Amino acid sequence: MQNTETQPKKNQLLKILGVGFGIAVTIGGTIGTGILRKPGPIAQALGDPWVIMGVWILVSIYAFLGVLCTIELGVSFPKAGAWYVYARRAFGGYAGFVVGFNSWLGTSSATAFGAFTMSEYITLLLPQAVGYETYIAIGILLGLALLHWVGLRTASQAQEIMSVAKAVGLFAFVAICFVYGDAVTPTQVVETTANAVEKGSMIGALIFALQAIFYTYDGWHTAAYFAEEDADPARNLPKSMIGGLALIVVIYLLVNAAILYILPMPVLQQSKLAAADAITLIFGEKSGKIVTFFLMISILGIVNAQVMFNPRVLYSMSRDGLFVPQGTRVNAGGTPSVVMPLSVAMAIVFIISGKEASGKLSDIATFFFVIGYTSGFASLLRLRQTEPSLPRPWKVPGYPIVPWVVLLASVAFLVGAGFQDPGSSVYALGFLILSYPLYLLVKRLNKA
Repeated sequence: MQNTETQPKKNQLLKILGVGFGIAVTIGGTIGTGILRKPGPIAQALGDPWVIMGVWILVSIYAFLGVLCTIELGVSFPKAGAWYVYARRAFGGYAGFVVGFNSWLGTSSATAFGAFTMSEYITLLLPQAVGYETYIAIGILLGLALLHWVGLRTASQAQEIMSVAKAVGLFAFVAICFVYGDAVTPTQVVETTANAVEKGSMIGALIFALQAIFYTYDGWHTAAYFAEEDADPARNLPKSMIGGLALIVVIYLLVNAAILYILPMPVLQQSKLAAADAITLIFGEKSGKIVTFFLMISILGIVNAQVMFNPRVLYSMSRDGLFVPQGTRVNAGGTPSVVMPLSVAMAIVFIISGKEASGKLSDIATFFFVIGYTSGFASLLRLRQTEPSLPRPWKVPGYPIVPWVVLLASVAFLVGAGFQDPGSSVYALGFLILSYPLYLLVKRLNKA
C-alpha cells in the first residue's frame, strides 16, 4: 500500500491504496463460505465430477472476461461506486440510482447474513453462547464499524491480513487432502456417475449449479469500488483485478479437486460443509473445530470487505445528488462518516429481522449483483458508442465480442434463475419497481 497523502481534502477520499490491497480486497470480497458449503449441493445436483469441474471452469471464464471489461470501466472512470458510476454515465441518473440503490441494499443483506452465519460458527466453538446469535452478529458489525471509523489505512491493512490468512488456509486444506487423504476409487466414480445420469432435468440442475457458483464468485469486481482511492488506478487496477481473480480461480479449482479426490460422491452429495467433512475423514471428529475456526476468519474477511465497499456506493450517489448531501462527508481517516454507519445500521436491521429473512434477502441479492454486472457490460458497449474519444488507459481485448459474450451470459443467467427461483425474482422485481418513487423522492429532497 502506497502512502501519498495523510489527510483527505474536504469530503474527499484518501488516495493511498495500491496493488496489494486491490488483490487482498478481491480475495476477501469474493471468497467466503461458498467454496466450503456449495460443493455438496452442487454435487447433489450434477453428480458427475467432470461436469462439476466443467461448470466451475465455465463460471471462472465468465468472471475473467468480466474482469477485463470492468478494468476498462474502472480506469476510464476511477470513481468510488463501481457499477453505479458506469450505469449513470452511460444511461443517466435513474439507471444509476436503480443500480446503486439495489447494489447497496443487496450488499447490506449479504453483510447481515454473513455476520449472522459467523455468529453461528462462534456458538459451535462456544456452546454457552447459543441463543445469543443475534447479539453476537450485531456486535461483529459494530466492532467492524469502529475499525473502519479509525480510517482507511487501518481497515485496509486488516483486510490484507485476513485475505492472506484465508488464502494460506485454503492452500493448506488442498495440500492436506492430497497428501494425507485417500483417493476415491475408480469404481465409486463410475457407479455415482451412472446414478447421476438417471436423475431429472440436467438443464434445471445446471441452472442451480450455475446460480450457486455465481454466488460463490460474486466479489471478483470488488477492487473497482476503490478506484478513486488507488494512488495510480490506471497502473494498479489491472494488476489488482487480474491477479486477485487468478488466485481465486486457482484456489476454487484446487479446493474442488481436493474435495472430489477424497469424498465419495454419495458422501459429498449429503454434505452441508464439504471441507469440514473432508478434514474429519482424515483426522477424525475433533478436527472439525479447526475448520470452524477457519470459517470464522473467512467470513470475517468478506464481511469486512463489504463494510468497506458498500458505503462507497452511497458516497458517490450523494456526490451526484442521488442521495442525501450529508452522504459525502469523509472523516480524517478517509472513511465516509455518514454512509458507513448508515450501511452498518441497515445490515443490523436485516439481522434483527432474523436469519431466515436475511437469508432470503441474501438470495435475492444474487439477482441484484448479476443485474449490476449486466448494467456494467451494457455500459461499456454504450460508452464506446457515445464517447468514442474518451481516454481509455486500458481497453478490453477482443472488443466487442468479449463484452457481448458476458452481457448475454448475464442476461441468460437472470432469465434461467428467474424460472428456477421465481420467488426471489418477484421480490427483486418488486425492489426495482420501488426504486422509481424513491428516485423521485431523492431528487425532490435535493432540490428543496
